[in-house]
Amino acid sequence: MLCVIDTESSSAESNMSRDAQLLDSLEEEPILHLYGWERPSATYGHFIDPAGYFDMEAIKRREISLARRSTGGGIVFHIWDYAFSFLMPSSHPYFSTNTLDNYRFVNEIVLEVIKKLFLIDDCIHLIADDFPAKGPSCSHFCMARPTQYDVVYKGVKIAGAAQRRTKKGYLHQGTISLASPDEALLRELLISGNEVVSAMEEYTFAPLGKSPSTDLLAEARSSLRDALKIAFRAGCGV
Repeated sequence: MLCVIDTESSSAESNMSRDAQLLDSLEEEPILHLYGWERPSATYGHFIDPAGYFDMEAIKRREISLARRSTGGGIVFHIWDYAFSFLMPSSHPYFSTNTLDNYRFVNEIVLEVIKKLFLIDDCIHLIADDFPAKGPSCSHFCMARPTQYDVVYKGVKIAGAAQRRTKKGYLHQGTISLASPDEALLRELLISGNEVVSAMEEYTFAPLGKSPSTDLLAEARSSLRDALKIAFRAGCGV
């Protein structure tokens, strides 16, 4: 069985807190946690100090919500993406003690969803190795550097994730790129804005292009929500 939890739109802090609670209480069945954001948000890996990367006055001025993830990884903006979480119990036959195997298992499912939804069967795959960082800050931004088993299209990243594993299983927090980031906004919010923007321009694929309408973004997120439910049920052997 697969348990699907859809909390719809909530605060960044609530979404991340719910993921942590789900991992702590994980039992026998995998969980797909789907959610939205009640306001523009960004999450950052467990070991990251946001003050080292964000202009906190600009964050406050722009009313961007920040929240720490239970997983590692870098900074992810939840303005132009679709984010989800997947939890796999250690008792499940598809669980591996190798983190990269688990990462590949989840992103192979994500890969098939993206292929079908955006009709991009060619030149899309999981990359075998990390790409080089374009600057000191870029390795700390999810969409500024493809890493092993990310989903890439024509050499640029479309989906990535971070994981945390405990005795009970693992939490996989994923992001799927939809629209190109607002470059001016990133430069305003980030201490190393120019460096990160340049890396995102080179390394990120956005299937909806620049500045899609609110309706188009909502439609894409709704379609991804439905497709992920179907794909994870099949992928978990349900």
